[in-house]
Parts: sequence; structure tokens; C-alpha cells
Amino acid sequence: MTDTLFALVSTYGLWVVAGSAFLSCLAVPIPTAVIMLAAGGFSAAGDLVFWQVLGTAWVAAVAGDQTGFHIGRWGGPPLIDAIARRTGRHKLIGQARETVQHWGGIGVFLSTWLFAPLGPWVNLIAGAARLERWRFTIWDVAGETIWVTAYVTLGFAFGSRLEELTAIVTDWSGMIVSGAMTVALAALLVLRLRKIRKAR
Repeated sequence: MTDTLFALVSTYGLWVVAGSAFLSCLAVPIPTAVIMLAAGGFSAAGDLVFWQVLGTAWVAAVAGDQTGFHIGRWGGPPLIDAIARRTGRHKLIGQARETVQHWGGIGVFLSTWLFAPLGPWVNLIAGAARLERWRFTIWDVAGETIWVTAYVTLGFAFGSRLEELTAIVTDWSGMIVSGAMTVALAALLVLRLRKIRKAR
């Protein structure tokens, strides 16, 4: 799988970077982090240009997020419910809804890099919930800057050990996301309990 992705990046370059970054922000299951690492590594080898990889991935990711946001805004809650039924992603969509309701723009920011699996769903929910477009955009741009820069730069810095780096990042990113989501859900629970107590 990893070798195939490396080959695609080597052959098609920025097109693969752009396509994967855009589509992954629309919940298409593409290992964009691995592709960005590979593109960064190929930049270090001189096969690609670092700033072009960085810019392409960033623009595509922001465009994907904006597309998801506007789809959610256009379809509203009925569309979200229909997507949940058809995809079976009730849990993720529920977590995304909690994130937007309780954290707003900060939730958008965190979902682009720290809680990446929530990202596409947060985009849709934010649009459906009528989060202000400017607020969504500011936090989204900030978050995607961190996400894209981190992975492309890691690939560039450790390009000679790309396969080992990919394995490490893949393993650790899952652990970090799981831990971060647990902490966030605990924080949401505490806030909700406080509201209940105040209401009494």
C-alpha cells in the first residue's frame, strides 16, 4: 500500500497531492498524511519543489473544507441525517456535532489537525449549523496550515527514512487522536454537568 502511494506521488506529483488533500476533506478515505510525507520526501530529493508541495496541499485542503462547509450549509440538518443513515457514521457525526456546538471555531481549528478523523464531518456540521462563514474560514485556514506544514516538513526533513517515518507517524497519530478525543469528550461532559447544576 505504502509503496503504491509513493509510486503515485513519484509519477503524478502535485496532482496526487492536490486530489488527496481535497477529497480527504470530503470524507473520502485517502491516506493524505502519507502522501504529504512522501511528497515532502521527494522534495528533499529534488524530484518536487518544497514550496509547491506545501502550497498545493494547503490550497486543496482549504478548498475541500470550504466545499464540505457549503454542502452542509446548502443541505442543512436533513442532509446530515441522510448522510448518517447511509454511511453509518452516526458516532463520528455525533462527535462532530458536539464539537461544533460546544467549541465553535476552535472546534473547527482542532478538527483539521488534532482530531483529523472528525474534520470532514465538522465541515458539514458547521455549515448546517450556520456557523459564520468568516469564523469557519479563519479557524480552518489556521488549522490546515499546521496540518499541511507538519506533514510535508516531516517528509522533507526525514526523506531518506520515509518508510520508517510513515510507519511511526501512522501508529502515533492514531494514538494521539484517540487520546485527544477522549480528553475533549471528557471536557464536554464536565461542561454539560456544570450547566445542569447551574440550571438546578
